[in-house]
Amino acid sequence: MRRWLVALALAGAATMAMSGCVPQHRPDGDLADDWPDLPAPRMFVPATDACLPRITAVVQAGTYDTVDCARSHLAEAIHVGTFTGDAAAGQRPEPGSPALRPARAECDQRAREVLGGDWHSARLTMNIALPSVPAWTGGARWFRCDLSETDSIDNTRPVNRTGSLRGAMIGDNPLTHRCFDPKLIGDNLNYMAPVLCSEPHRAEFVGVYLERDMTWAEFGRANQEVHRRCMSLIANFAAVPNNADLPYRAGSIFYPPSQREWEEGDRGIRCFLWSDDRKLTRSMRGAGPKGLPAI
Repeated sequence: MRRWLVALALAGAATMAMSGCVPQHRPDGDLADDWPDLPAPRMFVPATDACLPRITAVVQAGTYDTVDCARSHLAEAIHVGTFTGDAAAGQRPEPGSPALRPARAECDQRAREVLGGDWHSARLTMNIALPSVPAWTGGARWFRCDLSETDSIDNTRPVNRTGSLRGAMIGDNPLTHRCFDPKLIGDNLNYMAPVLCSEPHRAEFVGVYLERDMTWAEFGRANQEVHRRCMSLIANFAAVPNNADLPYRAGSIFYPPSQREWEEGDRGIRCFLWSDDRKLTRSMRGAGPKGLPAI
């Protein structure tokens, strides 16, 4: 349509020229060779290394927006990848589906590079954004990795922040999980209140392990296996033997991914040292048998 509007406008200009006795342009009989080809339409792909005012599972060109990372924002796009192979064939993968496993693995690796550490070890969450179904049908095969700061390990809803997350886990930083004073209702954990490790507390983050591939239902029945894996991390963290005395030194608390994250391939289990019978007033990192005695 735009080409014909231009042609009519030029035709009007030629009529004005002729009325001033300018010699008429002689056509060469080929109406196509005088017009340059229009550029091929470019498919929308969201930017990486950009901060976002909102979080959406589906990104559409008409509502796409970014903000300066120095301003308040809810997420940071740290990577835009491309579906390939089987993941690129057929219908668009749905959020929370196993078809997103290759994308999540790529996002996790890129997040480590950007942050300088494992995002599971901090008040952070990862979301994967996808093109709309019409865009997918039209050939879009990108996915975007969005990192967000969260309020706490229990409340994983993203919160507004200012500043980029690049290098946010290098050195001493306010995002990394450390010491907590768990709040119980009866024998059930209600929430984990973060505290300074120099303050009285009963729990401390010791690390993350990757669980073997199993269904969500199977994982729900694997509490003892998860406990053993976390106890191994506790022994290594506190520099104590992983033997029959370990349960008399500490117990474990663990936080798995959500079911949606699990189905997408996230297997990162967060493990915490749990001191049921005494308050701690220092970090147990490298404490040794004397610092964390069996009682």
